[in-house]
Amino acid sequence: MATVEKKYTGKDIEILEGLEAVRRRPSMYIGGVDSRGLHHLIWEIIDNSVDEHLAGHCDQILLQLHKDGASFTVTDNGRGIPVDKHPKAKVSTLEVILTTLHAGGKFSDKNYARAGGLHGVGSSVVNALSSEMVATVHRDGHEYVQRYKRGKPTTDVKKVRP
Repeated sequence: MATVEKKYTGKDIEILEGLEAVRRRPSMYIGGVDSRGLHHLIWEIIDNSVDEHLAGHCDQILLQLHKDGASFTVTDNGRGIPVDKHPKAKVSTLEVILTTLHAGGKFSDKNYARAGGLHGVGSSVVNALSSEMVATVHRDGHEYVQRYKRGKPTTDVKKVRP
């Protein structure tokens, strides 16, 4: 059993930054770290595609479960996550969406009249709990890619086509 210190001061208080809280306590965000947790992660990403469909911007959603049983790919023909520089964060909006809790375009009805994901945590939680994530965005006739490991970008957003 762990020894409990008698002194308890401000030095003992931790502040978890960014996605660290998700990685430290995943069950709080996805319910568990078993197959149900994986299913929750899949639904978080699919919800974004469904939201695009409900907004009239998507009519195809494809889910691929990979043979390893622990990874998946979701593809849709929606508008794509914006990749331009976010005015407040000063990095790509794609990176903001995938690395920042409570960042999203669904807090008002400006972009989506109805949406399944309303808290801005879905994609960033999936990224935080993934050993590796590759975000491929098709937007405005171009294809962009950014890679992540355990919620942290390992590359900048790169335009890879046209």
